[in-house]
Amino acid sequence: MWSKILSYVPEWPIWGQAFLLFLLPILYLKGFQWLRSSLKKGTFSNKDQQNQDASTNSSSSNEETGSYANIQLTGDYAKDLISVKATFGQNADVFIREFTIRGTNTPAAVIYVDGLVDHDLIDTHMFTPLMIKGVPDTERKIFEQPRDANELKAYVRSQLLPVSQVQEAETLQQAARAVLTGKNALFIEGMTGALLVGSAKGKSRSLEEPVSEALLRGPRIGFTERLSDNTGILRQFGGSNALFMTKHQVGTRVKRDLVIAYIEDIANADLVTEVEKRVQNLDMDIMLESGYVEQLIEDDELSPFQQVQNTERPDRVVSGLLEGRVAILLDGTPFALIVPSTFSMLLQSPEDYYERWIPGTFLRMLRFLAATIALLGPALYISFISFHPGLIPTKLALTIIQTRQGVPFPSIIEALIMETSIEILREAGIRLPKPIGPAMGIVGGLIIGEAAVQAGIVSPFLVIVVAVTAISSFAIPTYSAGITLRILRFFGMFSAAIFGLYGVVMFFLLLCSHLVRLKSFGIPYVTPAVPYSLSDWKDFFIRAPLGMMKQRPSMMHPKDPDRKK
Repeated sequence: MWSKILSYVPEWPIWGQAFLLFLLPILYLKGFQWLRSSLKKGTFSNKDQQNQDASTNSSSSNEETGSYANIQLTGDYAKDLISVKATFGQNADVFIREFTIRGTNTPAAVIYVDGLVDHDLIDTHMFTPLMIKGVPDTERKIFEQPRDANELKAYVRSQLLPVSQVQEAETLQQAARAVLTGKNALFIEGMTGALLVGSAKGKSRSLEEPVSEALLRGPRIGFTERLSDNTGILRQFGGSNALFMTKHQVGTRVKRDLVIAYIEDIANADLVTEVEKRVQNLDMDIMLESGYVEQLIEDDELSPFQQVQNTERPDRVVSGLLEGRVAILLDGTPFALIVPSTFSMLLQSPEDYYERWIPGTFLRMLRFLAATIALLGPALYISFISFHPGLIPTKLALTIIQTRQGVPFPSIIEALIMETSIEILREAGIRLPKPIGPAMGIVGGLIIGEAAVQAGIVSPFLVIVVAVTAISSFAIPTYSAGITLRILRFFGMFSAAIFGLYGVVMFFLLLCSHLVRLKSFGIPYVTPAVPYSLSDWKDFFIRAPLGMMKQRPSMMHPKDPDRKK
């Protein structure tokens, strides 16, 4: 009797696999909890917090850095000009044009950077009124014997500079930063400080269709690298008097302008405050691209999923603003950021709303299916071939066995060979020049796949699986989301190679548990699935008719929840 009972007890290797299957999720969760707690902002020890506060106070008190940070511009022309020349050193592109204001004996100078300024503005609106027209005899006393320090400055601003943008700089560092970003600094004998005239006129490309988000139907215009152009485009698309844009400067060493845009009577005030707080806490010497900002303001830097959406399309930004979200635009990049972001947003395309609701729903559901195939396709192939061939229909199993005859590698090795080859080809196709990049990717894939099958390294069935997986990843509208699924695909393949179909299920459950815990600016990442919100399902897996979408997403807690009264 006991021998019969013991015959049903699994052998030790099976017990070992079961123990690992139970232990790995716990180790995974505990490891990530430890890393997250150690990197999470505000969870340092008291000593570290004091050091951080001290460094923060030090950096805030020394906001202006450099050898001439504390030098005030006193109005002593000769002394100020010596400090200016010492500050800019031997910069060949910085020009100092000295002259005398007509009608007076007052010396003056204009400092500018060649290539960043508008020479017509300097010649027509600065040199002409100061050097050619000059100061009338009745006003000459202002230059010779001004009543106070501000009288001369006010007169120059109001009477001698017919330009729209004039600012003031009190210190040498402020003037130097303004000059190096494209403004013209005007120094006049007897005038305290400097006047910053005009704005930068750097080289900018024309408006073009977004390369990373091509559509068949929709606007053919995208953002550019100039912030003023992007804010203008956003105003053009979202022409509302409630559209607010607040400007900030980011970067401790190299300052760049950043704009936070939101619709004041829709966006939740707490969300706007949180975005501004995170932007103000950015601490890096320069923000070269919005990707820097994206990585520094996201909630969980250890997650493979992006919690901030990036886009080149102004129509997508405006639609996000009308849902109660907040947009971030950085000077020098065409990519705007939208927060908060959810997983469903990464699989949505603006074209879903430009077509009728039935084609839009079909295409959206097709993308969810493509994302599933891109994530689990090779893993399911490995688990069925290596562990569960009995689950495959008989005729199909016999066909697969025939195609695998002579293949010297296990399924995991041949899958890794093909997947790695495809990823290398994809990356090479992106980096190569446009005329030959797509052709190289197609021809390279055909040649490598055919050669691998003829050489007996991989089976033809696997080539089909890898091809379908690669094509499915191309169907994802957001490029960053596609990269995430491509990376996670390899983890799914290893789980399938170790535990079979149980490993795939374990991998999928771990992924779901991570997504459920993930948040973007306080909004659950997989909402409206978890937490459940029936009203928001009208724009989740399906795209309901526009007449039925009367409410804004409830997860955003907008001030005005109604789209359609």
